[in-house]
Amino acid sequence: MKQSIPLSLSLSLNSSTNLPTPNSLLHYVQIITSSHIASFRHIIRKMGFRSSLAFVGRLVNELVSFVVFSALDLLDVFLCLVYKLADYAKEAEWKPCYCSSSSTNDMIASSGNILVSDGNNGRSKIVCLCSSSKLQLEDISDTLYCRSSIVSDISRATVEELRRKKVKRSATTTVTINSTIVQMLKGKIGGQQSHPVPRWSDCDCKTCTSWSSASRNSLYVHVQSPDDGSIPKEDVLFIHGFISSSAFWTETVFPNFSESARSKYRLLAVDLLGFSLYTLREHVDMIERVIEQHDVKSFHIVAHSLGSILALALAVKYPDSIKSLTLLAPPYFPVPKGEQGTQYVLRKVAPRRVWPLMAFGASLACWYEHISRTICLLICKNHRVWEFLFKFITRNRIKTFLMEGFFCHTHNAAWHTLHNIICGSADKIDGYLDTVRDRLDCNVTVIHGRKDEVLPVECSIAVKSRIPRANLKIIDNKDHITVIVGNQKSFARELEEIWNNTKQ
Repeated sequence: MKQSIPLSLSLSLNSSTNLPTPNSLLHYVQIITSSHIASFRHIIRKMGFRSSLAFVGRLVNELVSFVVFSALDLLDVFLCLVYKLADYAKEAEWKPCYCSSSSTNDMIASSGNILVSDGNNGRSKIVCLCSSSKLQLEDISDTLYCRSSIVSDISRATVEELRRKKVKRSATTTVTINSTIVQMLKGKIGGQQSHPVPRWSDCDCKTCTSWSSASRNSLYVHVQSPDDGSIPKEDVLFIHGFISSSAFWTETVFPNFSESARSKYRLLAVDLLGFSLYTLREHVDMIERVIEQHDVKSFHIVAHSLGSILALALAVKYPDSIKSLTLLAPPYFPVPKGEQGTQYVLRKVAPRRVWPLMAFGASLACWYEHISRTICLLICKNHRVWEFLFKFITRNRIKTFLMEGFFCHTHNAAWHTLHNIICGSADKIDGYLDTVRDRLDCNVTVIHGRKDEVLPVECSIAVKSRIPRANLKIIDNKDHITVIVGNQKSFARELEEIWNNTKQ
């Protein structure tokens, strides 16, 4: 008699580090065969009604997600070919992507500077980068070019099988190069302009191209000084989150500060735009220019979502200058021992699930380079049409500026920022938090909406456990956005209280 596959094994396939192999498809098929119906009935009888519904819901989500994302894996491969042909037709050259690696001829040859990866294990990995520039290896997240999927797993297994069938291999190490990273680093290492030229699939309007203009050597920063022209006593730096803009602060919190606060503080809100590889180091360096240009000596920081990572990096760099640190929905996922940090955070942020919808959207953005480019092509390139429709339909300035902030980001910006900062900082945040705990004497406040589906409230709880003195506030009935938007008046009062209670 054929032995059935345990239900627990079938349910755990998608939660493992590697996605299911083709044979794993049989596991899912066997779950719904008649041989398992009795097992399901037995389990449901032991569980309560609500627990049974939740169990069935999770199972359906697992099965549907497996089918949907397997199809999306194939679609992304197809779109890869489509965009290579389209790029060649539009720009007269083949454009590299993170799906493939080029031959060793694409090494950066100037001054012996190279970026290589060891291909013996079937995976790309950056090994060496010799450069006089500030860019370092850890700035580039391996999730850009190494994301496990059905297609990649099958391809890797096929390649390994073909290698085994070939004659005995020599002991020489196989070296491969990731073309996309090489292309972007050539300008940096060679001393050329590193500002990206808009692609045919990006919008070329003045608003969008201004962020990557070669004449810009610093971030755009919205500065609100005291209304009466007096010299401000303190500075406050606001850092927005992923695919957002300074308007996230200037349209919500800034107008709601009291007259007392407006006369005392100088408020600076930066726009995190205008880079090539969008690394953590690049973002921090550009914010430092803002600090220097505006002669900021000591300051408070207020940061949302992805901006919290930049806030922590700045706090570590300027431990004696930070007066208070306010983090809203920080993307902190403690990495278990033995796990690879970048890949672990990728799976937490983008779990490859169709439900909830936020998880589905995040998975599309994180896992699929070409599908996400298609979304940007349809939405961001035509943002003026979408903005007009949103303004006409909503008649609501707050909702409109939120969409405008989303529309102004190119695929290059969103893709690299997401991977190089959220995933790429996975192995750095523990050190940042420990430094804030041990070396900084400032007030630390962490705020999170209990209904946040983008980043779970456990992220802020984990920050609190790492920095015990931090003041953790979990707000009921608020999510990733409404923790501020719609709550701006009370949030402005809360910020003023935090700043007023700061040690002088």
